[in-house]
Amino acid sequence: MPSLRDYRDRITSVKSTRKITSAMKMVAASKLRRAQEQAEEAQPYANAMAEMMARVAANVVITQASSPLLAGTGSDNRHLLIIMTSDRGLCGGFNANLVKTARAKISELKGAGKEVFVVCVGRKGRDVLKRELGGNIWESFTDMVGKKRVEYAQVAKVSEYVLERFEAGDFDVCTLIYNEFKSVLSQTPTVQQLIPFSADDAQQDNKAEEKTSAEPYSPYDFEPTEEEILTELLPRNIGVQIFRALLDSAAGEQAARMTAMDNATRNAGEMINDLTLQYNRARQAAITKELIEIISGAEAV
Repeated sequence: MPSLRDYRDRITSVKSTRKITSAMKMVAASKLRRAQEQAEEAQPYANAMAEMMARVAANVVITQASSPLLAGTGSDNRHLLIIMTSDRGLCGGFNANLVKTARAKISELKGAGKEVFVVCVGRKGRDVLKRELGGNIWESFTDMVGKKRVEYAQVAKVSEYVLERFEAGDFDVCTLIYNEFKSVLSQTPTVQQLIPFSADDAQQDNKAEEKTSAEPYSPYDFEPTEEEILTELLPRNIGVQIFRALLDSAAGEQAARMTAMDNATRNAGEMINDLTLQYNRARQAAITKELIEIISGAEAV
């Protein structure tokens, strides 16, 4: 049975832990506000750009002369996955859920006989997957979310690297896997194809808007041609979508950490109450035992 000193030491240790988790919760809440504002500011631009690209691509007849970013390479045997996790832990199941989704995608592709390569954005994903994939992890980008604001220049390094490997013919399809920020309590692992450009989702949204709109649909005239517009904007769209995903991931990380630290603080409080109760019982038992010994000794005399 633990001694009274053991109980006191453990209560002191849990109280110190509760102070740390409470402080981390407040820091995460402060960072979450800034990260959420930045993610919400970037989302309309990223969505509008994807919808605009879908409208332009809908008017293009894909031929051998079309951009490979739109038409693809003619094969889908080599897949590149950009897996976006955090650099730090203590954020609940934020990274574990994403890695689970990535593993499911990797198993699906390998089951279909495809080659899978990975680019990791974030230290946690790299540390977990390097044991399984080894040399198939081409590159790892870290320390991209540590500053107050995430800058597009940081994301440009990722998009430039991906485009260089694509132009070199190292892969055929590129897919982005990240945590989409839904709310403070919900971050959803999302799989988004970047190369070749997929306009299916955006086209469905546009059709829904056209059906609900009272105005008749009007075709667009493009200047310069649709092919020239896509050639210029397709590489930029990849950078924009990666940037949006990184902002969502940054906000989701802070939200998950705030929730996890709040739960840890509550659990520490409950543990302190339980330990205090056990300490009081043990102390009362020790006092009762001493009284019995004193009374027994007095009667013996």
